[in-house]
Amino acid sequence: MAASISGIGIGLGLSCSSNLSKSLHSSQSSGFRVKMTVSVEDKKKNYTLQKSEEAFNAAKNLMPGGVNSPVRAFKSVGGQPIVIDSVKGSHMWDIDGNEYIDYVGSWGPAIIGHADDEVLAALAETMKKGTSFGAPCLLENVLAEMVISAVPSIEMVRFVNSGTEACMGVLRLARAFTGREKIIKFEGCYHGHADPFLVKAGSGVATLGLPDSPGVPKAATFETLTAPYNDISAVENLFNSNKGELAAVILEPVVGNSGFIPPKPDFLEALQGLTKANGTLLIFDEVMTGFRLSYGGAQEYFGITPDLTTLGKIIGGGLPVGAYGGRREIMEMVAPAGPMYQAGTLSGNPLAMTAGIQTLKRLKEPGTYEYLDKITGQLVQGILDAGKKTGHAICGGYINGMFGFFFTEGPVYNFDDAKKSDTAKFARFYRGMLEEGVYLAPSQFEAGFTSLAHTQEDIQKTIAAAEKVLSKI
Repeated sequence: MAASISGIGIGLGLSCSSNLSKSLHSSQSSGFRVKMTVSVEDKKKNYTLQKSEEAFNAAKNLMPGGVNSPVRAFKSVGGQPIVIDSVKGSHMWDIDGNEYIDYVGSWGPAIIGHADDEVLAALAETMKKGTSFGAPCLLENVLAEMVISAVPSIEMVRFVNSGTEACMGVLRLARAFTGREKIIKFEGCYHGHADPFLVKAGSGVATLGLPDSPGVPKAATFETLTAPYNDISAVENLFNSNKGELAAVILEPVVGNSGFIPPKPDFLEALQGLTKANGTLLIFDEVMTGFRLSYGGAQEYFGITPDLTTLGKIIGGGLPVGAYGGRREIMEMVAPAGPMYQAGTLSGNPLAMTAGIQTLKRLKEPGTYEYLDKITGQLVQGILDAGKKTGHAICGGYINGMFGFFFTEGPVYNFDDAKKSDTAKFARFYRGMLEEGVYLAPSQFEAGFTSLAHTQEDIQKTIAAAEKVLSKI
Protein backbone atom coordinates (compact mmCIF):
# COMPACT_ATOMS: atom_id res chain seq x y z
CA MET A 1 0.00 0.00 0.00
CA ALA A 2 1.24 3.45 -0.78
CA ALA A 3 2.23 5.76 2.03
CA SER A 4 2.12 9.40 2.92
CA ILE A 5 5.54 10.44 4.17
CA SER A 6 7.06 12.79 6.69
CA GLY A 7 4.20 14.75 8.10
CA ILE A 8 2.05 15.59 5.09
CA GLY A 9 -1.27 13.95 4.53
CA ILE A 10 -1.38 11.85 7.66
CA GLY A 11 -4.63 10.69 6.10
CA LEU A 12 -2.93 7.51 4.94
CA GLY A 13 -1.76 6.70 8.44
CA LEU A 14 1.80 5.74 7.57
CA SER A 15 5.03 7.60 8.19
CA CYS A 16 8.37 7.28 6.49
CA SER A 17 10.62 4.38 7.40
CA SER A 18 13.43 2.41 5.86
CA ASN A 19 11.12 -0.34 4.66
CA LEU A 20 9.81 1.95 1.92
CA SER A 21 12.99 1.31 -0.07
CA LYS A 22 11.85 -1.95 -1.61
CA SER A 23 13.28 -3.78 -4.57
CA LEU A 24 11.79 -2.81 -7.90
CA HIS A 25 10.50 -4.76 -10.85
CA SER A 26 12.66 -4.70 -13.92
CA SER A 27 11.78 -2.09 -16.51
CA GLN A 28 8.43 -2.68 -18.16
CA SER A 29 9.20 -0.50 -21.14
CA SER A 30 11.03 -1.08 -24.37
CA GLY A 31 11.98 0.79 -27.46
CA PHE A 32 13.86 3.59 -25.72
CA ARG A 33 16.07 5.76 -27.86
CA VAL A 34 19.82 5.26 -27.35
CA LYS A 35 20.93 7.51 -24.53
CA MET A 36 23.85 9.92 -24.58
CA THR A 37 27.05 8.26 -23.43
CA VAL A 38 29.03 11.26 -22.22
CA SER A 39 30.58 11.12 -18.78
CA VAL A 40 29.07 13.08 -15.88
CA GLU A 41 31.93 15.56 -16.13
CA ASP A 42 31.45 16.06 -19.88
CA LYS A 43 27.70 16.38 -19.47
CA LYS A 44 28.13 19.06 -16.83
CA LYS A 45 30.71 20.90 -18.91
CA ASN A 46 28.63 20.73 -22.06
CA TYR A 47 25.28 21.65 -20.51
CA THR A 48 23.94 24.54 -22.52
CA LEU A 49 20.53 26.02 -23.26
CA GLN A 50 21.63 28.29 -26.09
CA LYS A 51 19.12 26.95 -28.61
CA SER A 52 16.34 26.95 -26.03
CA GLU A 53 17.16 30.55 -25.18
CA GLU A 54 17.06 31.59 -28.84
CA ALA A 55 13.78 29.77 -29.44
CA PHE A 56 12.18 31.16 -26.28
CA ASN A 57 13.24 34.72 -27.03
CA ALA A 58 11.60 34.38 -30.44
CA ALA A 59 8.50 32.87 -28.85
CA LYS A 60 8.06 35.86 -26.54
CA ASN A 61 7.36 38.00 -29.61
CA LEU A 62 4.80 35.50 -30.86
CA MET A 63 2.91 34.28 -27.77
CA PRO A 64 2.14 35.94 -24.41
CA GLY A 65 5.13 35.26 -22.19
CA GLY A 66 6.51 32.94 -24.86
CA VAL A 67 4.27 30.03 -23.84
CA ASN A 68 0.77 28.62 -24.19
CA SER A 69 0.42 27.75 -20.50
CA PRO A 70 1.94 30.02 -17.82
CA VAL A 71 3.91 27.62 -15.61
CA ARG A 72 6.11 26.63 -18.58
CA ALA A 73 7.75 30.06 -18.51
CA PHE A 74 9.80 29.23 -15.36
CA LYS A 75 8.68 32.47 -13.68
CA SER A 76 8.75 30.92 -10.19
CA VAL A 77 12.07 29.09 -10.57
CA GLY A 78 14.01 31.53 -12.73
CA GLY A 79 16.53 30.65 -15.36
CA GLN A 80 16.03 29.69 -18.96
CA PRO A 81 12.95 27.59 -19.84
CA ILE A 82 13.86 24.51 -21.82
CA VAL A 83 12.31 23.86 -25.23
CA ILE A 84 11.59 20.18 -25.76
CA ASP A 85 12.45 18.32 -28.95
CA SER A 86 11.32 14.76 -28.19
CA VAL A 87 10.26 12.29 -25.51
CA LYS A 88 10.41 8.53 -25.08
CA GLY A 89 9.66 6.35 -22.08
CA SER A 90 10.70 8.18 -18.91
CA HIS A 91 13.13 10.52 -20.71
CA MET A 92 12.96 13.74 -22.68
CA TRP A 93 15.41 15.68 -24.85
CA ASP A 94 15.58 19.44 -25.38
CA ILE A 95 16.58 21.15 -28.60
CA ASP A 96 20.13 21.60 -27.28
CA GLY A 97 20.48 17.81 -27.00
CA ASN A 98 20.28 17.64 -23.19
CA GLU A 99 18.63 14.52 -21.82
CA TYR A 100 16.40 14.50 -18.72
CA ILE A 101 14.65 11.97 -16.53
CA ASP A 102 11.10 13.32 -16.62
CA TYR A 103 8.83 13.53 -13.56
CA VAL A 104 6.21 15.80 -15.16
CA GLY A 105 4.89 13.34 -17.72
CA SER A 106 3.11 16.02 -19.75
CA TRP A 107 1.50 17.03 -16.41
CA GLY A 108 0.16 13.55 -15.77
CA PRO A 109 -1.01 11.77 -18.93
CA ALA A 110 2.21 9.81 -19.60
CA ILE A 111 1.61 7.17 -16.92
CA ILE A 112 2.76 4.30 -19.15
CA GLY A 113 5.66 6.35 -20.51
CA HIS A 114 6.03 8.83 -23.33
CA ALA A 115 5.50 7.78 -26.94
CA ASP A 116 4.63 4.20 -26.01
CA ASP A 117 5.14 1.91 -29.00
CA GLU A 118 1.73 0.21 -28.71
CA VAL A 119 -0.10 3.52 -28.39
CA LEU A 120 1.77 4.98 -31.37
CA ALA A 121 1.01 1.91 -33.47
CA ALA A 122 -2.70 2.09 -32.62
CA LEU A 123 -2.78 5.80 -33.43
CA ALA A 124 -1.10 5.18 -36.78
CA GLU A 125 -3.81 2.66 -37.69
CA THR A 126 -6.59 4.99 -36.56
CA MET A 127 -5.18 7.92 -38.54
CA LYS A 128 -5.54 5.92 -41.72
CA LYS A 129 -9.30 6.28 -41.24
CA GLY A 130 -9.15 9.99 -40.44
CA THR A 131 -8.35 12.28 -37.53
CA SER A 132 -11.77 13.73 -36.71
CA PHE A 133 -15.29 12.92 -37.81
CA GLY A 134 -17.53 15.41 -36.01
CA ALA A 135 -19.92 12.46 -35.76
CA PRO A 136 -20.29 9.39 -33.54
CA CYS A 137 -17.58 6.72 -33.77
CA LEU A 138 -17.43 3.25 -32.25
CA LEU A 139 -14.28 4.09 -30.28
CA GLU A 140 -16.34 6.44 -28.08
CA ASN A 141 -18.41 3.45 -26.95
CA VAL A 142 -15.30 1.42 -26.15
CA LEU A 143 -13.63 4.06 -24.00
CA ALA A 144 -16.93 4.99 -22.33
CA GLU A 145 -17.47 1.36 -21.31
CA MET A 146 -13.94 1.19 -19.89
CA VAL A 147 -14.37 4.39 -17.88
CA ILE A 148 -17.80 3.38 -16.55
CA SER A 149 -16.56 -0.05 -15.49
CA ALA A 150 -13.53 1.46 -13.72
CA VAL A 151 -14.80 4.55 -11.89
CA PRO A 152 -17.31 3.79 -9.09
CA SER A 153 -19.35 7.00 -9.42
CA ILE A 154 -19.75 6.98 -13.20
CA GLU A 155 -22.85 5.39 -14.75
CA MET A 156 -22.84 7.67 -17.82
CA VAL A 157 -20.03 9.79 -19.22
CA ARG A 158 -19.65 12.79 -21.56
CA PHE A 159 -16.28 13.25 -23.30
CA VAL A 160 -14.89 16.75 -23.85
CA ASN A 161 -11.46 18.12 -24.81
CA SER A 162 -9.82 19.35 -21.60
CA GLY A 163 -10.03 19.27 -17.83
CA THR A 164 -11.16 22.88 -17.83
CA GLU A 165 -14.04 22.03 -20.16
CA ALA A 166 -14.97 19.02 -18.00
CA CYS A 167 -15.17 21.20 -14.87
CA MET A 168 -17.19 23.86 -16.70
CA GLY A 169 -19.67 21.22 -17.80
CA VAL A 170 -19.95 19.49 -14.44
CA LEU A 171 -20.58 22.78 -12.62
CA ARG A 172 -23.37 23.73 -15.01
CA LEU A 173 -24.82 20.24 -14.61
CA ALA A 174 -24.74 20.40 -10.80
CA ARG A 175 -26.56 23.72 -10.85
CA ALA A 176 -29.10 22.46 -13.37
CA PHE A 177 -29.84 19.29 -11.40
CA THR A 178 -30.15 20.94 -7.98
CA GLY A 179 -31.70 24.23 -9.05
CA ARG A 180 -29.16 25.99 -6.85
CA GLU A 181 -26.24 28.28 -7.71
CA LYS A 182 -23.75 28.41 -4.83
CA ILE A 183 -20.75 26.10 -4.75
CA ILE A 184 -17.89 25.40 -2.34
CA LYS A 185 -14.34 24.98 -3.62
CA PHE A 186 -11.12 24.70 -1.63
CA GLU A 187 -8.26 27.16 -1.44
CA GLY A 188 -5.39 26.08 -3.67
CA CYS A 189 -7.47 23.57 -5.63
CA TYR A 190 -7.47 24.21 -9.37
CA HIS A 191 -10.40 23.24 -11.58
CA GLY A 192 -9.36 24.92 -14.80
CA HIS A 193 -9.52 28.55 -15.85
CA ALA A 194 -13.29 29.02 -16.11
CA ASP A 195 -14.47 32.19 -14.35
CA PRO A 196 -16.29 30.59 -11.38
CA PHE A 197 -13.18 28.64 -10.35
CA LEU A 198 -10.60 31.44 -10.40
CA VAL A 199 -11.04 32.16 -6.71
CA LYS A 200 -8.08 31.27 -4.49
CA ALA A 201 -7.00 28.84 -7.19
CA GLY A 202 -3.92 26.63 -7.42
CA SER A 203 -1.68 25.51 -10.31
CA GLY A 204 -0.27 28.38 -12.39
CA VAL A 205 -2.28 30.93 -10.38
CA ALA A 206 -0.47 29.82 -7.23
CA THR A 207 2.84 29.45 -9.02
CA LEU A 208 2.80 33.04 -10.27
CA GLY A 209 1.37 34.44 -7.04
CA LEU A 210 -1.51 36.03 -8.94
CA PRO A 211 -4.61 37.45 -7.27
CA ASP A 212 -7.98 36.35 -8.51
CA SER A 213 -7.69 36.93 -12.25
CA PRO A 214 -8.52 40.29 -13.85
CA GLY A 215 -11.31 40.02 -16.38
CA VAL A 216 -13.47 37.81 -14.20
CA PRO A 217 -16.71 39.64 -13.38
CA LYS A 218 -17.73 39.75 -9.72
CA ALA A 219 -21.01 38.17 -10.71
CA ALA A 220 -19.15 35.10 -12.04
CA THR A 221 -17.60 34.32 -8.66
CA PHE A 222 -20.25 35.73 -6.33
CA GLU A 223 -21.72 32.26 -5.78
CA THR A 224 -18.30 30.60 -5.24
CA LEU A 225 -17.51 30.02 -1.56
CA THR A 226 -14.09 28.84 -0.39
CA ALA A 227 -12.71 26.88 2.54
CA PRO A 228 -9.26 25.60 3.51
CA TYR A 229 -8.65 22.04 2.31
CA ASN A 230 -8.81 19.45 5.12
CA ASP A 231 -10.85 21.81 7.35
CA ILE A 232 -14.25 20.17 7.82
CA SER A 233 -15.31 22.75 10.43
CA ALA A 234 -14.99 25.53 7.87
CA VAL A 235 -17.15 23.55 5.46
CA GLU A 236 -19.77 22.96 8.14
CA ASN A 237 -19.90 26.69 8.82
CA LEU A 238 -20.52 27.40 5.13
CA PHE A 239 -23.34 24.87 5.05
CA ASN A 240 -24.89 26.39 8.18
CA SER A 241 -24.80 29.92 6.76
CA ASN A 242 -26.07 28.89 3.30
CA LYS A 243 -28.79 26.36 4.09
CA GLY A 244 -30.59 25.05 1.05
CA GLU A 245 -28.47 27.12 -1.34
CA LEU A 246 -25.44 24.94 -2.10
CA ALA A 247 -25.48 23.11 -5.43
CA ALA A 248 -22.13 21.35 -5.06
CA VAL A 249 -18.86 20.89 -3.24
CA ILE A 250 -16.01 20.37 -5.71
CA LEU A 251 -12.47 19.38 -4.79
CA GLU A 252 -9.35 17.54 -5.83
CA PRO A 253 -9.61 14.47 -3.54
CA VAL A 254 -5.83 14.62 -3.35
CA VAL A 255 -4.57 18.12 -4.08
CA GLY A 256 -2.00 18.26 -6.85
CA ASN A 257 -2.20 21.92 -7.84
CA SER A 258 -0.73 23.29 -4.60
CA GLY A 259 1.85 20.55 -4.45
CA PHE A 260 0.96 17.06 -3.22
CA ILE A 261 -1.50 17.26 -0.29
CA PRO A 262 -3.54 14.16 0.68
CA PRO A 263 -6.73 14.30 2.76
CA LYS A 264 -6.75 13.87 6.51
CA PRO A 265 -8.44 10.74 7.87
CA ASP A 266 -12.22 10.94 7.44
CA PHE A 267 -12.14 14.31 5.60
CA LEU A 268 -13.62 12.91 2.40
CA GLU A 269 -16.12 10.80 4.33
CA ALA A 270 -17.23 13.86 6.31
CA LEU A 271 -17.74 15.81 3.09
CA GLN A 272 -19.83 12.99 1.70
CA GLY A 273 -22.00 13.00 4.83
CA LEU A 274 -22.50 16.78 4.73
CA THR A 275 -23.45 16.86 1.07
CA LYS A 276 -25.90 13.98 1.35
CA ALA A 277 -27.58 15.51 4.40
CA ASN A 278 -28.07 18.82 2.60
CA GLY A 279 -29.10 17.71 -0.89
CA THR A 280 -25.79 19.01 -2.28
CA LEU A 281 -23.75 17.18 -4.93
CA LEU A 282 -20.21 16.03 -4.14
CA ILE A 283 -17.87 16.42 -7.12
CA PHE A 284 -14.42 14.86 -7.28
CA ASP A 285 -12.14 16.59 -9.78
CA GLU A 286 -10.05 13.57 -10.77
CA VAL A 287 -8.43 15.12 -13.82
CA MET A 288 -5.11 14.49 -12.07
CA THR A 289 -5.87 11.54 -9.75
CA GLY A 290 -8.09 9.52 -12.08
CA PHE A 291 -6.46 6.24 -13.09
CA ARG A 292 -3.28 7.38 -11.31
CA LEU A 293 -3.90 6.62 -7.63
CA SER A 294 -5.65 3.41 -8.63
CA TYR A 295 -7.49 2.11 -11.69
CA GLY A 296 -10.69 3.53 -10.24
CA GLY A 297 -9.04 6.76 -9.16
CA ALA A 298 -9.00 8.41 -5.74
CA GLN A 299 -12.61 7.40 -5.10
CA GLU A 300 -11.70 3.73 -5.39
CA TYR A 301 -8.49 4.22 -3.41
CA PHE A 302 -10.26 5.93 -0.48
CA GLY A 303 -13.57 4.12 -0.79
CA ILE A 304 -15.65 7.31 -1.13
CA THR A 305 -18.05 7.56 -4.08
CA PRO A 306 -19.00 11.12 -5.13
CA ASP A 307 -22.06 12.11 -7.12
CA LEU A 308 -20.10 13.43 -10.10
CA THR A 309 -16.51 13.10 -11.34
CA THR A 310 -14.31 14.95 -13.81
CA LEU A 311 -11.49 13.20 -15.66
CA GLY A 312 -8.76 14.14 -18.14
CA LYS A 313 -5.07 13.61 -18.82
CA ILE A 314 -4.63 9.81 -18.60
CA ILE A 315 -7.90 8.90 -20.34
CA GLY A 316 -6.54 10.57 -23.49
CA GLY A 317 -3.16 8.86 -23.36
CA GLY A 318 -1.35 12.13 -24.10
CA LEU A 319 -3.90 13.64 -26.50
CA PRO A 320 -6.28 16.46 -25.54
CA VAL A 321 -9.26 15.03 -23.63
CA GLY A 322 -11.57 15.51 -20.70
CA ALA A 323 -14.72 13.90 -19.36
CA TYR A 324 -17.39 14.25 -16.74
CA GLY A 325 -19.74 11.59 -15.48
CA GLY A 326 -21.83 10.39 -12.59
CA ARG A 327 -25.17 8.93 -11.62
CA ARG A 328 -27.48 8.22 -14.55
CA GLU A 329 -30.31 10.37 -13.20
CA ILE A 330 -27.96 13.38 -13.10
CA MET A 331 -26.24 12.76 -16.43
CA GLU A 332 -29.57 12.45 -18.23
CA MET A 333 -29.92 16.20 -17.69
CA VAL A 334 -27.21 16.71 -20.33
CA ALA A 335 -28.31 17.57 -23.89
CA PRO A 336 -29.59 16.01 -26.03
CA ALA A 337 -31.04 13.66 -23.38
CA GLY A 338 -31.97 16.65 -21.23
CA PRO A 339 -32.08 20.46 -21.13
CA MET A 340 -28.54 21.25 -19.86
CA TYR A 341 -26.60 22.28 -22.96
CA GLN A 342 -22.95 21.46 -23.64
CA ALA A 343 -21.25 20.56 -26.93
CA GLY A 344 -17.80 20.25 -28.55
CA THR A 345 -16.58 19.93 -32.13
CA LEU A 346 -13.69 17.56 -31.37
CA SER A 347 -15.23 15.77 -28.39
CA GLY A 348 -14.80 12.00 -28.65
CA ASN A 349 -12.46 12.28 -31.63
CA PRO A 350 -11.00 8.93 -32.74
CA LEU A 351 -7.37 9.75 -31.97
CA ALA A 352 -7.94 10.70 -28.31
CA MET A 353 -10.26 7.72 -27.87
CA THR A 354 -7.65 5.35 -29.33
CA ALA A 355 -4.82 6.62 -27.12
CA GLY A 356 -7.07 6.43 -24.07
CA ILE A 357 -8.19 2.88 -24.81
CA GLN A 358 -4.61 1.64 -25.25
CA THR A 359 -3.45 3.41 -22.09
CA LEU A 360 -6.24 2.01 -19.92
CA LYS A 361 -5.60 -1.49 -21.27
CA ARG A 362 -2.02 -1.26 -20.02
CA LEU A 363 -3.02 0.14 -16.67
CA LYS A 364 -5.39 -2.75 -16.05
CA GLU A 365 -2.58 -5.29 -16.26
CA PRO A 366 -1.64 -6.98 -12.95
CA GLY A 367 1.07 -5.31 -10.88
CA THR A 368 0.70 -1.84 -12.40
CA TYR A 369 -0.05 0.14 -9.27
CA GLU A 370 2.20 -2.00 -7.08
CA TYR A 371 5.08 -1.05 -9.38
CA LEU A 372 4.22 2.64 -9.24
CA ASP A 373 4.00 2.38 -5.44
CA LYS A 374 7.47 0.86 -5.20
CA ILE A 375 9.35 3.24 -7.45
CA THR A 376 7.61 6.36 -6.16
CA GLY A 377 8.13 5.36 -2.55
CA GLN A 378 11.82 4.81 -3.15
CA LEU A 379 12.11 8.13 -4.98
CA VAL A 380 10.38 10.22 -2.31
CA GLN A 381 12.14 8.49 0.58
CA GLY A 382 15.47 9.02 -1.16
CA ILE A 383 14.87 12.74 -1.71
CA LEU A 384 13.67 13.26 1.87
CA ASP A 385 16.68 11.39 3.24
CA ALA A 386 19.00 13.45 1.03
CA GLY A 387 17.38 16.67 2.23
CA LYS A 388 17.71 15.80 5.89
CA LYS A 389 21.25 14.50 5.41
CA THR A 390 22.26 17.84 3.92
CA GLY A 391 20.52 19.88 6.61
CA HIS A 392 17.37 21.09 4.88
CA ALA A 393 13.84 21.39 6.24
CA ILE A 394 11.84 19.14 3.94
CA CYS A 395 8.68 17.05 3.99
CA GLY A 396 6.78 15.12 1.35
CA GLY A 397 4.64 12.17 0.44
CA TYR A 398 3.16 10.06 -2.31
CA ILE A 399 0.37 7.74 -3.36
CA ASN A 400 1.33 5.30 -6.08
CA GLY A 401 2.25 7.36 -9.18
CA MET A 402 1.79 10.84 -7.66
CA PHE A 403 4.17 12.60 -5.26
CA GLY A 404 5.46 15.87 -3.94
CA PHE A 405 7.73 17.54 -1.41
CA PHE A 406 8.04 20.93 0.23
CA PHE A 407 11.02 22.81 1.63
CA THR A 408 9.43 23.22 5.05
CA GLU A 409 9.29 21.06 8.19
CA GLY A 410 5.56 20.52 7.74
CA PRO A 411 3.10 19.07 8.21
CA VAL A 412 1.32 20.40 5.10
CA TYR A 413 -2.44 20.01 5.25
CA ASN A 414 -3.59 22.89 3.03
CA PHE A 415 -2.48 25.73 0.77
CA ASP A 416 -1.56 28.05 3.65
CA ASP A 417 0.78 25.35 4.98
CA ALA A 418 2.23 24.85 1.50
CA LYS A 419 2.99 28.56 1.20
CA LYS A 420 5.37 28.25 4.17
CA SER A 421 7.73 26.38 1.86
CA ASP A 422 11.04 28.06 0.96
CA THR A 423 10.28 28.77 -2.70
CA ALA A 424 13.62 30.49 -3.28
CA LYS A 425 15.38 27.31 -2.16
CA PHE A 426 13.13 25.23 -4.40
CA ALA A 427 14.11 27.46 -7.34
CA ARG A 428 17.82 26.82 -6.68
CA PHE A 429 17.14 23.11 -6.27
CA TYR A 430 15.14 23.04 -9.48
CA ARG A 431 17.82 24.68 -11.59
CA GLY A 432 20.46 22.41 -10.10
CA MET A 433 18.42 19.31 -10.90
CA LEU A 434 18.01 20.44 -14.50
CA GLU A 435 21.78 20.59 -14.90
CA GLU A 436 21.99 17.08 -13.44
CA GLY A 437 19.52 15.80 -16.03
CA VAL A 438 16.33 15.67 -13.94
CA TYR A 439 13.15 17.45 -15.04
CA LEU A 440 10.68 18.29 -12.27
CA ALA A 441 7.61 20.51 -12.42
CA PRO A 442 8.89 24.12 -12.49
CA SER A 443 6.94 25.15 -9.39
CA GLN A 444 6.94 24.28 -5.69
CA PHE A 445 3.16 24.17 -5.99
CA GLU A 446 2.79 21.29 -8.45
CA ALA A 447 2.74 17.54 -7.85
CA GLY A 448 5.15 15.18 -9.60
CA PHE A 449 4.40 11.99 -11.51
CA THR A 450 6.12 8.67 -12.09
CA SER A 451 5.34 6.18 -14.84
CA LEU A 452 5.64 2.52 -15.69
CA ALA A 453 8.60 3.48 -17.87
CA HIS A 454 10.70 4.73 -14.95
CA THR A 455 13.41 2.25 -14.01
CA GLN A 456 15.37 1.67 -10.85
CA GLU A 457 18.33 3.27 -12.62
CA ASP A 458 16.22 6.40 -13.16
CA ILE A 459 15.28 6.50 -9.49
CA GLN A 460 18.83 5.99 -8.21
CA LYS A 461 20.22 8.63 -10.58
CA THR A 462 17.58 11.07 -9.40
CA ILE A 463 18.29 10.48 -5.73
CA ALA A 464 22.03 10.86 -6.31
CA ALA A 465 21.42 14.09 -8.23
CA ALA A 466 19.19 15.40 -5.46
CA GLU A 467 21.81 14.77 -2.79
CA LYS A 468 24.47 16.42 -4.93
CA VAL A 469 22.35 19.52 -5.54
CA LEU A 470 21.07 19.74 -1.96
CA SER A 471 24.64 19.66 -0.64
CA LYS A 472 25.38 22.83 -2.65
CA ILE A 473 22.36 25.04 -1.99
